[in-house]
Amino acid sequence: MLADVWGVDRLSEAEYPLPTMKKRLVGRYIVTDPKICHGKPTFRGTRILVADVLEQVANGMAWESIVEEWRGSINGDAIAEAVRVASETFREHAHELALESGGA
Repeated sequence: MLADVWGVDRLSEAEYPLPTMKKRLVGRYIVTDPKICHGKPTFRGTRILVADVLEQVANGMAWESIVEEWRGSINGDAIAEAVRVASETFREHAHELALESGGA
């Protein structure tokens, strides 16, 4: 128990409840589930991380090859959804990633 590691008396979940995360559908093909891959986005019904497929897309891998590599566990529509969600997320949060300019 973490309380033992921290050297304090036992903590009860009633006093310090752990945050709960529920399974969420991000789209038709993408899901987050705390019981699968630590809640990272995966393709529904698989343990294939969306981030891994997006990396393959970013590296220029043909979508057909991606589908083959994952043995048909995902399809082109699932890849398209991942790209679309990533694009929307980037547009919404790009300002958080912006670097300060070192200009005059």
